[in-house]
Amino acid sequence: MVGFTALLSAVSAQAAPAKTAPAPRPAAPAIALQTLKDVTKTLSSDAYEGRKPVSAAETKTTDYVVQRFKAAGLKPGNNGSWFQAVPLVEMTAQDVSPMTITGGKTPLSLAFRDDVVVKSYRVTPNIALKDSPVVFVGYGINAPERGWNDYAGVDVKGKTVIILVNDPDWQSTERTGLFEGKAMTYYGRWTYKYEEAARQGAAGAIIVHDTEPAAYGWGVVQSSNTGPQLELDEKGDHADQSDAIGWIQLAKAKELFASAGQDFDALSAAAKVKGFTAVPLGVTASVSFTNTIKRQASKNVIGILPGKTKPKEYVFFTAHWDHLGHCTPVKGDGICNGALDNASGTAGLVALAEANAKAGPARRSIVFMSVTCEECGLLGSRYYAEHPVYPLATTVGGVNMDGLNTVGRAKDFVVTGAGKSALEDMMAKLVAAQGRVIKPEPNPERGSYFRSDHFMFAKLGVPMFYGESGEDLRVGGEAAGHAATLDYIENRYHKPQDEYNPAWDWSGALEDVKLYYGLGRALADGAMWPNWYKTAEFRAVRDRDHPEARTKP
Repeated sequence: MVGFTALLSAVSAQAAPAKTAPAPRPAAPAIALQTLKDVTKTLSSDAYEGRKPVSAAETKTTDYVVQRFKAAGLKPGNNGSWFQAVPLVEMTAQDVSPMTITGGKTPLSLAFRDDVVVKSYRVTPNIALKDSPVVFVGYGINAPERGWNDYAGVDVKGKTVIILVNDPDWQSTERTGLFEGKAMTYYGRWTYKYEEAARQGAAGAIIVHDTEPAAYGWGVVQSSNTGPQLELDEKGDHADQSDAIGWIQLAKAKELFASAGQDFDALSAAAKVKGFTAVPLGVTASVSFTNTIKRQASKNVIGILPGKTKPKEYVFFTAHWDHLGHCTPVKGDGICNGALDNASGTAGLVALAEANAKAGPARRSIVFMSVTCEECGLLGSRYYAEHPVYPLATTVGGVNMDGLNTVGRAKDFVVTGAGKSALEDMMAKLVAAQGRVIKPEPNPERGSYFRSDHFMFAKLGVPMFYGESGEDLRVGGEAAGHAATLDYIENRYHKPQDEYNPAWDWSGALEDVKLYYGLGRALADGAMWPNWYKTAEFRAVRDRDHPEARTKP
C-alpha cells in the first residue's frame, strides 16, 4: 500500500503543471481523536440548547468555535475579525388557521402540524390565502433543457399548486434517465419547487409528503417548518415569493383529491410521463396566519492559516455549527442537540485546523469556516458565496463536512453527487491508499448533494468536495451499515435523540478526516485549479473565472 504522505505528494504532483516539482512534504499530522470527542460532546450538550441561530445559545456556540480555532493556531479570517455577520429576518407563524378545502364532494379542514404545515417567506405581518383555486402540477418542474414543463398551458397566478416531492423517475433502480433515475436532481428538492412556484406566480405551494421519496418522515417536516423560521434579510422583503408554502400529509392529499373527484394515485402516475398536463382540481384552499417579524444577524465563524507563497489563493474547509434548537419534545426531551448533525462535522473542522497548523503554512492560504443557518436552507453559506470575504475567482476549492462516521471503519467511501469535478479523481487515489474503494451513493434519491453547504459554492463555480464513509462496514458489512443509516434517519435525524454517545466508534471518522486533510492539503500545496467535468452544470462559471482550468477534465 502506498503511504499516505507519499500519496499526498503524488496527487499534488500529478495535478500540478509538468514543470513544477512538488515541494517536500512533512509527515501528515495525526488527527486528534480527543478533539473529535470533546468538540462534539460540548457542542451537543444541553447547555448549548441545540445551537439555534440568533438564539441565546448562538454566542456561546460561536465563541466556543473561536476558542478552538485560536487554540489550534488560526488567525481571524475576516479583516481581523473571527466573524462574518449574516443578516437575517426571523418570522414565526402564529394563530395558524386550519387549511380548509371547499367546492368538492366533502369539505376538508386540515389541522396545522398534524395534517399540514404552512409558513411564508414574505416578510409581512399577515398572510391570508382565501378561496385560492387548487391545481395539481405534478412534480412542479420547468426544465427547458430536458424538454419538461409541468406548468405548460396553465396559469397558476393567484392559485395554490399541489406538488409531488422528488423527481419523476425517483423509483427507477438505475441512475440514468431524463432526471438521472433514482439519483435526485435539484429539480426534486423542495427548495426548487417553492422557487419555481413563485416564479409562476402561485399564491400557495404545498408539497405532498411521502416518506420514501422525501427521504425523511413527517416529524422532520414538523420540526423544520414550525416555530421561528429564518431567511436572509434582503431588499424587497421577499415580496416575489408565494404567500403560503408548506407540506401536506400523503393521506390528507389523497382525501383532497378524492373530494375533487380525482384519483391521486392515477394522477401521480401520469405526472411521471413527459408531456403531463397540470390538472385544475375544481376546489379552493384557504388558510391564514400572522407573522411576528424580527430582524437580526447571525454569524459565520472564519479562521485562516495564511499561505507562504500564494497567500491570495484560498482553499476552504467548511462545516455548519447550527442546529434546530428547541423542538418537538420526545419523552419530555425538547432539545434537538444535533450531535452527529453537525457537532461532529464542526469537530472535524477543528481537528483539521489543528492538523494543518501543526504541519505549518501551506503554499496557499487555508480557510476554515463554520457557517450558520445550514438547517434554515444553507443561508450562511449562501450569504458567504454571494458576499465572499475572499474572491471566489481566487478560491481554489475545498472540502465540506456534514456529519462524521461514528459507527466504525468502512471498506468503502461514497462521493456525494459523484461525476461532477476533478476533486473526485484526487480523492480516489487517497481512498485507495487506505485500502478502500469508491462506491456509488447507496441512497442518491435523498438528494444529499443539494442539502449541505458545498452546494452554495458549487452554484457559483467553486468545486467543493463532499463525501463520507459508505455502508460496507469492516465489522458487519453492508447489512450493518445500512441498518445504522436507517436507524439514524428514523430515530435520530432532526430529533432530540441525536445526542452524543460515549460508546461511538470513531475509527471510521478518523479515516475520513485524514482523507479530507489529504485533499485539502494537496490543493493548498499545489498549483492546480481543479475544474468541473464538462457535463457538470457549474462548469461555465469556473471556465469564465479561471482560464487555467479550461483544459482540465
